[in-house]
Amino acid sequence: MQRVIQRTASARKQALRKTTKAHERQELLDRVGIRRARKDFGGALSTQFQAARKNRWEDWEKGPLAPMRDSGLSRTTYGGQDASVLHPPRLPKHEQRRHVLFAEGDRVCVIRGRDQGKINVIQQINRDSETVLIKGINMADVIIPGWAKDRLGHSGDTQPQSFPVSFDDIRHVIPLEDTKTGKLQNVIVQHAYAAGPYFQRPEHSKLPAFTRYVSGLDVEIPWPMEEEPTITDGDMDTTRMAVEISTFTPTLEEPPMPSTVIDELRNKYSRFRTRHDPEYLREKMKEDLRNEYRKTVSMMTPKTDAKNLKIAQIAEARKAKVDANGNGILTPGAINFINEHIRNERLLQKPKQPTKSKKSKSKQAA
Repeated sequence: MQRVIQRTASARKQALRKTTKAHERQELLDRVGIRRARKDFGGALSTQFQAARKNRWEDWEKGPLAPMRDSGLSRTTYGGQDASVLHPPRLPKHEQRRHVLFAEGDRVCVIRGRDQGKINVIQQINRDSETVLIKGINMADVIIPGWAKDRLGHSGDTQPQSFPVSFDDIRHVIPLEDTKTGKLQNVIVQHAYAAGPYFQRPEHSKLPAFTRYVSGLDVEIPWPMEEEPTITDGDMDTTRMAVEISTFTPTLEEPPMPSTVIDELRNKYSRFRTRHDPEYLREKMKEDLRNEYRKTVSMMTPKTDAKNLKIAQIAEARKAKVDANGNGILTPGAINFINEHIRNERLLQKPKQPTKSKKSKSKQAA
C-alpha cells in the first residue's frame, strides 16, 4: 500500500513539473513572438522611410530624367503609408510598465527620430504598446481604404496622420523657476517617478491616481487639466423627480414580485433556480458522470476516507437546514423577529381614532 501511495505522489510531482515546464515554454514563445513582431514592425517602418529617401535622392540627382513614380494605379496614393502601421504590436502584461507617467494634454519633447527636438502636446496614449500620438509630430500620409472614405467624408486617397512614438523617445517639458533670475523657463525632465499622494478621480477622468515627480529634485509634475463633460437630458431620459417618488413600500407579508420572475432575475447557473436551460442540465449530467468516474478510479486511503466522511457530514448538516422544497428553515428567533416586525407595521398603518377634547367631556359630565 505504501508503494502505491509513493508512486501516486511521484506521478503527481512529475505531472506538476511537466505542466510548469510547458507554461514556461509557452511564455518564452509568446515573449519571442512579440519581440519579433515589434522588430518586424520597426524594420518595416525603417525600410519604407529608407526607400522614400532613396527615391527623393534619385529624383534630385537625375533631375528631368527621374522616373515618374506617381503614375498608374498608385498615382493618387504615391508616398502614402498603410493604415496598419498606426497600430504597433502590443506588449505582454508582465513587460508593461506599472506606472504610465504620461497623460493626454502633456507637453513633451521628442529626443529621437526625424522630429528630434520638437515640442508639442500628447493627443492619445496607447498603454498596450506603450506609444503616444503627438500633435504635428512624426507626420506621414496614410492611405485611406475605399470603405472608409464614405464614413470619414474624405474625398482624397491619403490623409496626413501622426504616427506612434514610443515612451522611451519622449520626455516631459515643464516650467521651472530659475534659481538665478527667478524667471520661469521650460525644462526637459530626463527622469521621473511615481509616488503618493494618491487621489480618487471622478468617473470621467482618465488620469491615474498617483502623483509624479522629477527625480533628484522631488518637484511635482502637475497633471493636465480635464474638462468635466456636459450631460444633457434626452427625450427618453427619466427625470430626477420621477425617480425620487416612492411607488413601492417593502413589506414582509407579501413578496415584492411574482415567484415566476425571480428565476429570470437570478443567475443562469444559480443553484437557487427552479427552472434551468437544457444546455445547463446536459452540462450538469456530464459533471455528475465525471464525478462518479473519479470516485471509481480514485485510490482509497485513510486520509481520503476521513475527508469523504467529513464532506458527507457537512452535506447532511446543510440538508437538515433546508425543507422539502429546497428553502431554508427559519430559526425560532428569526420567526419571532418577523412576527414582531409585521405587528409593528400594522400598528403604524392603522388609522388613529380622533380623541375627545376636555370641553366635550365636561359638557357630558354636566
